[in-house]
Amino acid sequence: MDAIHCIESRMSIRGFKKEPVPRELLEQVITTASQSPSYKNSQPWEIMVVSGEKKQGLTNLLIELLESGTPSCPDLAEPESWPPSEQARISDLFAKRKELTGIDLTDPAIVIKAKKANFRFYGAPHGVFLYQEASLSQWSLFDLGLFAQSLMLAAHARGLGMVPQAFLTDYAQNVKQYLDIAPTKRLVLGLSVGYPDADSPANSFQTPRSPFSEIATFAE
Repeated sequence: MDAIHCIESRMSIRGFKKEPVPRELLEQVITTASQSPSYKNSQPWEIMVVSGEKKQGLTNLLIELLESGTPSCPDLAEPESWPPSEQARISDLFAKRKELTGIDLTDPAIVIKAKKANFRFYGAPHGVFLYQEASLSQWSLFDLGLFAQSLMLAAHARGLGMVPQAFLTDYAQNVKQYLDIAPTKRLVLGLSVGYPDADSPANSFQTPRSPFSEIATFAE
């Protein structure tokens, strides 16, 4: 797939076929993503893929924590506020999603349903967790973001779909304990991966992007 087309056509997939992805293909995607640049070639990323009974057990654990009212405690705290321009984009997204899908993400009850869908990995056959040593600097967080983008593009180029999910890190300590990830690690992101279901209504909505004039400036 042409690189430009790959970037422009990638989207977050929330409807998956049940068919598992061959391990060899997952390994190819991860190996491609490992070509991402990093500060001083530090390569500050680790990845774990969960499938089958292990994934289902994690789903059960996360839903149980949610339903019991256990407060979330991600390793990366959720933003408490946004600057006006970013908040405007978020509000616009929520409004468009409500209009097109009927999902109102300002409704606490809907948020609970959304979290459960996240914890079920949207029905994908595999989940992915990205993490790194907690002592690493913000530069390493930036590097892990580059790796995540490369991972999603590599998956898309090979006919797979992925979606980045912050909710999957809500109970970071519990996830790390369940997956036997050292407590010294910083759990940064969860993702679902599998073959996209083209007939799923969940894949009919694509988030908008700001026009060039709002994000770019030339100084000459």
